[in-house]
Amino acid sequence: MSHDGATLTARAFKDAVYEQFARITKALASPVRLEIVDVLAQGERTVDALAREVGQSLANTSQHLRSLKEARLVEARRDGTFVHYRLADPQVIEVWRAVRALGERQLAEIERTVAAYLGDADGFESVTADDLQRRLAEGEVVLLDVRPDAEYRAGHLAGARSIPVGELAERLAELPPDATVVAYCRGPYCVMSYDALAILRDHGRRGVRLAEGLPDWRAAGRPVQGGHGLG
Repeated sequence: MSHDGATLTARAFKDAVYEQFARITKALASPVRLEIVDVLAQGERTVDALAREVGQSLANTSQHLRSLKEARLVEARRDGTFVHYRLADPQVIEVWRAVRALGERQLAEIERTVAAYLGDADGFESVTADDLQRRLAEGEVVLLDVRPDAEYRAGHLAGARSIPVGELAERLAELPPDATVVAYCRGPYCVMSYDALAILRDHGRRGVRLAEGLPDWRAAGRPVQGGHGLG
């Protein structure tokens, strides 16, 4: 076929199209970059904050961000001397969620890795989003966001109160003593909610965790409060 006077064979056409799609998969073909996407799904970050989150040097984090930016998966905005990074499109979160779901279905190593880290996870009860909404409507539970406060301000489940997991033990008096607490954090592989349940259990409190995180809740069209970016 011809386009603007140029002739393109079927093979060249396919090669060119799939090469562009491969830019996305190449950019995501790194555990560090997948974690960066997972973190940015909570809200924007500076490179310094991202480096701390993913346990990388500033130089390595900047290099990973450059790869994601070249594939149009992240974008940056400047605020004075700081550069803040965010996901370029909500669809990036959907791609990550699809990769996660496929991995859970096809790769038994994921389940074994989770089990090796958590040990006996039976002591950590989880609830689904549907069950949580029912319990909230019936006033059965207190919903607790245990992520850092900045992430809570960037966006949180409607009706949730914020107590970062690092402050939970000292702030238990803020929670009704007889209430069941539903703790949530960033997603299925975020350990903050597990840590929160351990603290609640150690203090004789009743706690369960939401099996998903804010991005999954938002993707399902469930109510979210707060802004959409992090300073």
